[in-house]
Formats: sequence, C-alpha cells, structure tokens
Amino acid sequence: MILGLTIPQFTALHVAISLVGIGAGLIALPAFARGRLLRRTTGIFLWTTLLTSLTGFLFPILAFTPALGVGILSTLILIAAFAAYYGRKLAGRAAAVYAVSATLALYLNLFVLVVQSFLKVPALNALAPTGTEGPFVAAQGALLVAAALFGTVALKASRRPLTL
Repeated sequence: MILGLTIPQFTALHVAISLVGIGAGLIALPAFARGRLLRRTTGIFLWTTLLTSLTGFLFPILAFTPALGVGILSTLILIAAFAAYYGRKLAGRAAAVYAVSATLALYLNLFVLVVQSFLKVPALNALAPTGTEGPFVAAQGALLVAAALFGTVALKASRRPLTL
C-alpha cells in the first residue's frame, strides 16, 4: 500500500498525473515559444510534473535504477524551473532558465512515456522487446531532436517580451 492505495491503484494515479503534466506541457511550452504565457496551464504543467517525480519516489525502491535517476534529475531541473517562474517571475535571464529547464522537464516526462510505451504496449514491445532495437532508438532519437529544436525556439523566445 502507498498512501492508502494498492500498488496498481497508485501506479494508475502516478500515470494519470504524468499524462496531465505532459498534456499541459505540450500546450504551455509551445505557447511560451510563441511569446504567450498561459499562466494556469503553465502552473498545471509545473506542479503535475513535480508531483510525477515526487510520487515516483514513493514506489518501493530496492536499488538505484534508471527510473530513479530520471526522477532525481527531473526534480533538480524542476527546482530551476520553479525558481525562474515563481521566484524570479521570468524577469531577465529567468525567462531563459525557465525555457531550458521546462523543456528538459517535459522531455524527461516524454522520454519516460516512450520507454513505458515500448514496455507496456504489446505492438511496440514486439518491435523492441529489450529497448535496444532500432524502432526504440529511432523513437527516442526523434524525441531528443524535437526537444532540442523546440528548446532552441523557446530559448530564443525567452528574449522577447511575453504577452498574457
């Protein structure tokens, strides 16, 4: 039991929180890259992404795993995003810090989504059962390239004034 939930129930909650964070990030960050700040959607993105990382630490941990490493990294990145967004209110260089850290946080959530999709979706698992096959590598490579390109656009946009 975790927080009064069975492990399958807690897993479902963790996944739901993660999907909300991903969805909000896929709305808020492109808007930011176009110079628009969606405050409510950005808040949902940041808080649910942080909650995704934090709930991940509540699962039984038997050893250090890549998932644990991603959770630690994501949490550290989110500290920078929260500081830039809530602490510095995107003033000055904080907008650039937010652009980079929020993009990285969304990328890590999407990275985990791809990993879990290849593990849990039978059709994808058949294409890459060990996670080292071409389709998995291609999916993760495409995601990395897309995140890098998007991050570059968001970073450039952070230098311009935002509209609400």
